[in-house]
Amino acid sequence: MLRQLPKQVSDKILVGLETSDDAGVYLLDSDRALIQTLDFFTPIVDDPYDYGQIAAANSLSDVYAMGGVPLTAMNIVCFPMAGQPKEWLVQILRGGGDKVAESGALLLGGHTVNDETIKFGLSVTGLAQPRDITANRGALPGDVLVLTKALGTGLVTTAVKRRLASEGDTAAVIESMKTLNAAAARAMVQTGVHAATDITGFGLLGHLFEMLEASGVAGEIDAAQAPLLPGALVHASDGVNTGGGRSNAAYLGERVRFEAGVPEELRVTLYDPQTSGGLLIAVAAEKAGRLLEELEGEGVSVRAVIGRVVDGPAGTICVRSG
Repeated sequence: MLRQLPKQVSDKILVGLETSDDAGVYLLDSDRALIQTLDFFTPIVDDPYDYGQIAAANSLSDVYAMGGVPLTAMNIVCFPMAGQPKEWLVQILRGGGDKVAESGALLLGGHTVNDETIKFGLSVTGLAQPRDITANRGALPGDVLVLTKALGTGLVTTAVKRRLASEGDTAAVIESMKTLNAAAARAMVQTGVHAATDITGFGLLGHLFEMLEASGVAGEIDAAQAPLLPGALVHASDGVNTGGGRSNAAYLGERVRFEAGVPEELRVTLYDPQTSGGLLIAVAAEKAGRLLEELEGEGVSVRAVIGRVVDGPAGTICVRSG
């Protein structure tokens, strides 16, 4: 559909629509680039305050994925004013506001629509030095792939809705989704990397595909090294899946090849759509050790080397069993 729209061309556009990036980037001057993004979605957890925090963290993540720092944010709200308790809306906005404050950005206002379905998120403006911008494109053969959050949010939250998840599984997935990618972004910028994206609705394999295709390269994933949320594999093996995960698998099709030893539940998890997932970073092999050290120094608990970039047909992925 986007191909049917007129293409905007300007020397000021550093990142636009062409590469399915996380945000747009506009060049202000030689030292400053403006990052703009927005995101919003329906409730993924029952508690409105947690939902507000998660939606805000997810929206802010697009700025971090580009190597930037959020400056300002505005609320995007859809809420059934006559059908749900107003206190729910207060708690959603409080959760989002607290997460924006944690990021150091300023909340300037927003827009509310009376809607039958609750939706919440943010429009975010960020800033970065042009040399620090980390777009989808730029990954090179030989690069190491590093992931900064565990996978499985879609599977675990679906299990929560079906009342199949334990209290521990529920707490772990909520905490992961509420965690900002700010520390991971700082480590990435301090190291100097080739490309990055955050893992959201297209799952690990979908977002890796976008990075590889935009960069004109292929990739290999070591399935055994993928970090997983507590309960994710158990729920997948028990038949829990999501419509988004199935759509991701169907869309990627033959672009992804699994070795025979990769179990079905792990394949499902690699396609699983994530909410407020971690950063996927392509870094030169000689800098990988430094990136891991920077991530540790910033307090990032998940810092997994999950694969590498290789020569091959653009966008193709081989998932190895270990």
